[in-house]
Amino acid sequence: MAVDNAKPEPLGTILLVDDDSINLTVFGQCLAPRYSVLAATSGGRALEIACATPKPDLILLDIMMPEMDGYEVMGKLKESPETRDIPVIFVTALTSDLDESRGFALGAVDYIYKPCNLAILSARVGTQIELKKARDRLQDQNTYLETELEKRLRENQLIQLELLEAEKLAAVGQLAAGVAHEINNPLGFIYSNFNTLQTYNRDIFDLLDAYERCVGETPDAAELMQKIQHLKAEKELDFLRNDMNELLTESRDGLARVRDIIQNLQQFAEGNDNEWQLTDINKCLDITLSIFANGQNAHCTIHRDFADIPAARCLPARLNQVFLSLLVNASQAIDTAGDIVIRTGHDRQQIWVEIADTGHGIAQEHLPHIFEPFFTTRPPGKGIGLGLSTAQSIVRAHHGKIEVCSEPNRGSTFTIRLPIQQAD
Repeated sequence: MAVDNAKPEPLGTILLVDDDSINLTVFGQCLAPRYSVLAATSGGRALEIACATPKPDLILLDIMMPEMDGYEVMGKLKESPETRDIPVIFVTALTSDLDESRGFALGAVDYIYKPCNLAILSARVGTQIELKKARDRLQDQNTYLETELEKRLRENQLIQLELLEAEKLAAVGQLAAGVAHEINNPLGFIYSNFNTLQTYNRDIFDLLDAYERCVGETPDAAELMQKIQHLKAEKELDFLRNDMNELLTESRDGLARVRDIIQNLQQFAEGNDNEWQLTDINKCLDITLSIFANGQNAHCTIHRDFADIPAARCLPARLNQVFLSLLVNASQAIDTAGDIVIRTGHDRQQIWVEIADTGHGIAQEHLPHIFEPFFTTRPPGKGIGLGLSTAQSIVRAHHGKIEVCSEPNRGSTFTIRLPIQQAD
């Protein structure tokens, strides 16, 4: 039968610090069977070993040493981030309560008197080594948990950003038909105008061609003028001149309308979601209303009551999303015809925005839940219940709050309160 003579792995590394070589030998022989033992005969050498790699798991430190005593060594160990967590046991002939108290005050984990019972020394060393390992395991676990927490927070932020973007796109999607209607109207009459202008252009060139022929065929000036006048009357040149100007002006106005709609939509959808800036909240509302006020919401009469308010530090693209979500909800709460009133105001610390409607209101049993994610009273396919939850998250990110007051069959009022200045 084979015999395994392999030496067991040491349970830890012990640094013995004593200016008496006999003590180092005795303590070393006692601890060597279980631990890897290092020795230093001075405080300076002890600090060098403690800062080296690998670091000791425990230090047995004598107090009475020349040049640098144990108390001074202990102070320098605690000063350095590299060595402050190494546990230290004082092993000394100083037996007064005052010396012992001073040792513990400096950060020692134990205090053993010389001459000491080696069995007691071994037991106390074993206890501190186990405690050190437990602390190391706990630190490793904390580090792992902190890393996992940071990872989860990053994932949560990404999910939140995706939800914010999805809700913004959903809100824009709900208005897409109305926006398309607003664009199609001017495009329709521009297309019609260009068809007419194309006909007018052909008539004008026909008139010019006829004029050239008349000039070549009729040398008599009186007869030539008579033919030209006849051609002008036949083609209604005076009417063409006036109508062309009107058609061009109307088309230019229509194109300007389309341009404004597209610019406002770009400002709403493509703003920098993460750039804090001083912003006129009234301007944010105007941009959002330009997207919202379309044929799809023609049953709602919009009333603006904007106060002269100071600029606020905010994320304007995100606030546009909040305003649009509240306006869409207000429009959907109005069945046939009603009013939506947008008011703004401020005091010294905050700006407030109030969006009120004359719709069917919110049932009292639903009010406590309207800001909960995925809560909705709409039928399937009409909403996923993230609009108000997202709006509340955005307002909270601005260190503000959103309030609601509603009565069934009398309408709802949402009030957003935002600080003028944001903490850094």
